[in-house]
Amino acid sequence: MTARLIDGKAFAAALRDRVATAAAAFTQAAGRQPGLAVVLVGEDPASSVYVRSKGKATLAAGMASFEHRLPADTTQETLVALVDRLNADPAVDGILVQLPLPRHIDERAVIARVDPDKDVDGFHPLNAGRLATGLDALVPCTPLGCLMLLRDVHPHLAGLEAVVIGRSNIVGKPMAALLLQESCTVTTVHSRTRDVMAHVRMADIVVAAVGIPGFVQPEWIKPGATVIDVGINRVEGGLVGDVDPRVAEVAGAITPVPGGVGPMTIAVLLRNTVVAASRRAGLAVDPSL
Repeated sequence: MTARLIDGKAFAAALRDRVATAAAAFTQAAGRQPGLAVVLVGEDPASSVYVRSKGKATLAAGMASFEHRLPADTTQETLVALVDRLNADPAVDGILVQLPLPRHIDERAVIARVDPDKDVDGFHPLNAGRLATGLDALVPCTPLGCLMLLRDVHPHLAGLEAVVIGRSNIVGKPMAALLLQESCTVTTVHSRTRDVMAHVRMADIVVAAVGIPGFVQPEWIKPGATVIDVGINRVEGGLVGDVDPRVAEVAGAITPVPGGVGPMTIAVLLRNTVVAASRRAGLAVDPSL
């Protein structure tokens, strides 16, 4: 068996087209473009690349992009003051503070300062609580992108056995919550799980988000299972995922690295910005999003 490759790049491109259409409709109805503000503290090379990519994608989707770059020695008070200004700015619908922040800044305090209605990263405790309890929420971009890819493979997810490998607040926990909302039977495994393979072997759906190159092995996978590889690990020779490439010989469908989950993250960020803008303006959210 050779797994079907789930083309995240093509899916993301289609989502961006729908976002651009929704952004144009919002601009016509509201008299202004949806606005996304991105804040970068320091000069982390990977973060700089991400911020630049997000800015280009925002403009290409017909939205306003506000970029704020602060030096690495910026105080927490200065950063919080900027977040407060963005919260109060009517032209800004989405606020993204690029992580990681320098060590002297309390990430949780900064995230909690963002207006939950502008929290397009979906990291605010209020949005996390809304998601966990099944209420309307802005959902973290990567897990929502994974869910979109899963729905493309499985139009009906209810009743499927799903295993999420990893319990981070950014991917693992919200991914498990989203799958529960889809009526999957969900197991989360992590560094203290006694027998990871035994749990994974039962799964119809495996979402790997641990940051360990090639962690998931072929013998762990139930034949025909769908595998979503969230990992992006830089090793000698390029980028690899959390899933051993040989898993493609067992799985029914799998996301490649690169070209799988990665392109979905920015596309969903744009989607979240238009959703936030529509809600703030009292307009209906485009159902295609």
